[in-house]
Amino acid sequence: MTDLPAVRGTLTANRALADLTWLRVGGPADWLFQPADEDDLRDFLRALPKDVAVFPIGVGSNLIVRDGGLRAVVIRLGRGFNTIICEEGRVIAGAAALDAHVARRAAEAGLDLTFLRTIPGSIGGAVRMNAGCYGSYVADNLISVHAITRDGEVIEIPAENLNLRYRQSDLPEGCILVSATFRASPGDPENLEARMAEQIAKRDASQPTKDRSAGSTFRNPAGFSSTGKADDSQELKAWKVIDDAGMRGASKGGAQMSPMHSNFLINTGGATATDLEELGEEVRKRVFQNSGITLQWEIMRVGEPLVRK
Repeated sequence: MTDLPAVRGTLTANRALADLTWLRVGGPADWLFQPADEDDLRDFLRALPKDVAVFPIGVGSNLIVRDGGLRAVVIRLGRGFNTIICEEGRVIAGAAALDAHVARRAAEAGLDLTFLRTIPGSIGGAVRMNAGCYGSYVADNLISVHAITRDGEVIEIPAENLNLRYRQSDLPEGCILVSATFRASPGDPENLEARMAEQIAKRDASQPTKDRSAGSTFRNPAGFSSTGKADDSQELKAWKVIDDAGMRGASKGGAQMSPMHSNFLINTGGATATDLEELGEEVRKRVFQNSGITLQWEIMRVGEPLVRK
């Protein structure tokens, strides 16, 4: 195994990743690096041999790690990267800050980032995926990101250079996002809090939030998220085409398409990454056979399958 640079943070070899993902599946990473601070991360990336792959993860809320694990250094940012600063008309959030925490801190300061309240995960993943709900997206508020390249160069990237679109961005390969700056409209803290409480109630009434899932499994074929409004069409929503194909509640091993919301892939207990991915692929096949629509995965799937000897 390649010798890696000395660090001030924590560097662990052959680290299991299942407990770092919401679905609780997946094999080990060659290495897990948890940097002490930005300088530690920058110096590590500068000294890391160029042939060693890196893969950043947040809280693993939108991720399936395959059972054979990842041949890479997985980089997970922690407490040194979760600061939230609220200023006049803008919020600067560390990549490890939870989306929900950013929304609440902003609301307390009279700043409206309420759309983040019901999005699982952390700011780094939210930016990478241009996360959004109820008709609002990261792209609507993002000013810029502060990041470190695979070569250890510290860079600032304006939002317009990220090509943010539905559940996608063009963050450079191997780039580790450190923080993001958002513009935020002013609002009354009590009104913002009430709006977030309403959003939480709506989410909990329609989504299996108490189950092990990774949020929405597939992107909506319509190319945008639900607006939550009365006139929101359901015709090209992922859950609708899955229902039409008869796959609500379908299961394989410990994996199941949630009976509560058919676009949520859940681990009912004991599922492997293979169970989850194969069930997802069966759903895609059935939907295509039924409607001619090819569903695109929203959950990231990374790593290698388990090779049994």
